[in-house]
Amino acid sequence: MAQAEALDGDFVLTFRIECPGWWLEPGGDHRAEKLFSIQAEVWGGDLLVVTLETYSDAWLTMDTRDREQPEVYAANAPRLAAALEGISALLGGAPTPGDENRYAAPSATGFKDLRNEGPAYVDAWGTFEGLDRASLLNARIPRSEDEYESYTEHPVRYFTIQREGRTLGFIWASADDAAAGYVPRTAAGEDAFDVGAAWLLRLREAYSQGLSPLAALSWVAQNPPHPGNGQVVEDTPRDAPSLDALEELSGRY
Repeated sequence: MAQAEALDGDFVLTFRIECPGWWLEPGGDHRAEKLFSIQAEVWGGDLLVVTLETYSDAWLTMDTRDREQPEVYAANAPRLAAALEGISALLGGAPTPGDENRYAAPSATGFKDLRNEGPAYVDAWGTFEGLDRASLLNARIPRSEDEYESYTEHPVRYFTIQREGRTLGFIWASADDAAAGYVPRTAAGEDAFDVGAAWLLRLREAYSQGLSPLAALSWVAQNPPHPGNGQVVEDTPRDAPSLDALEELSGRY
């Protein structure tokens, strides 16, 4: 702020903070490394614009797969409303809700109840987030056609990747076809995607050796990348009924 005040002429000062936090549900509390982002813009020293963004569906009456979640909403929505009230009191004005999107309809106190009309898309998570997360992962590694398929409709087996006791994601392999990959845990934030690049490159090494997906899963667990990219937790892989189920697990918790 002191540097901004020393500037002459027209200018915009912008700073952005990513905020971790906890969201609640009957089964316990869950930490997300990027629960909110706060961005502040100072225009010429005379106008201040503060934007609050959230990356959780805990404040919604329905989750992003169009399933009602009254207990989750009851535990979390009042917390968001209280935060918005406190921000309004601090800044001296009521919040202006953002535009409706594929997930929800913002309001001055949180989000509107869409249980009667439904969100813009049914199963927004399944429609958009898998592709979005794949794009973020693929941007971190060189392009290649010499790798396993990235999707399967068959059951999968997987290992949990943790670093310093925190789950970052899961490496997986199809039980019945030529697919294998890595699923980032969304709540772990950018770390989940950064370490995922190293695990995907390890899977490419297994592919170059001609290993089947399940054999590759075992090989990668025994030959992990640098310890800074996390470690396999289990001695034997776990089973998931589908890749979709594993992605939902990694996306929600």
